Formats: sequence, structure tokens, C-alpha cells
Amino acid sequence: MPDERKYVKDYAKRLQRVIVDYEHTIAEHLNEDYLKQTKWQDKLADRIAAFGGSWSFIIMFATFLSAWILINTLNILGHFDPPPFILLNLILSFIAAFQAPIIMMSQNRQTARDKRESIIDFAINYKAELEVDDIQEHLHRIESEMAQIKLLLQSQR
Repeated sequence: MPDERKYVKDYAKRLQRVIVDYEHTIAEHLNEDYLKQTKWQDKLADRIAAFGGSWSFIIMFATFLSAWILINTLNILGHFDPPPFILLNLILSFIAAFQAPIIMMSQNRQTARDKRESIIDFAINYKAELEVDDIQEHLHRIESEMAQIKLLLQSQR
């Protein structure tokens, strides 16, 4: 009986290692495919989107806006853009007009990548389900054999 438990534990550990190795291999291939298929423009868009959605960008942009408003309100360097800050509005519109499509391009690529990963996850889950079904078949076979052994033992009494 202890040997059977050890066998089941070893089998479970081996199955877990196979699944982890399989997932790792797939992740590596996905990254390789992404790097091979992605053009430099797409990589640039991804970097811009990553920076545009970071705290660093928010802090730097808030600092820039605060400095712009303070410089033009307090007349530190002269009023090169006096209130209502028409030049600042033009700059902000320009940034928004270019940043939004760049972020959308990056999100579309990420969506396609997520779809591929979900297909692979499905394949892994399906394989794991087949393994579980196989284990259940073995358990049912063992259970029926044990019932037969039990009947034999009872009939010998």
C-alpha cells in the first residue's frame, strides 16, 4: 500500500513537471514569435503605450503642466502663453491625437497575443483533463479489482 501511494505521488509530481515545462516552452515560443513578427514601429508603439500608462508619465506630465502654468501665470520668464493657455491646449490636443491611436494599436496587438495564449491554455487544460480521465479509469479499474479480491477473500472463509 505505501508503494502505491508513493507511485501516485511520484506520478502527480511528474505530471506537474511536464505541465510546467510545457507551459514554459510555450511561453518562450510565444515570446520568440512576438519578437520575430513584430515590426520596429509596433515595438515603438508598445513602448510609448507602456510609458503613457505609467506613473512616471503621469508625474512628469503633471510637473510639466504645473511648471507651464506657473511660469505663464507668475510672469517668471515672460508670458509666452498667457492664460487661457492656447499654446498649451494645442500641445495637449496634439499629444492626445497621437497617443490614443498608438495605445489602441498596442492594445490590439496585446488582444491578439492574449487570444493565442488562451488557445494554448485551452490545449493545456484539455490535455490535463485527458490525464485526469486516464487516472480516473485506473482508479475505477483498481477499485473493481479490489472488489473482486474482496469477494474472493469472503468466499474463501
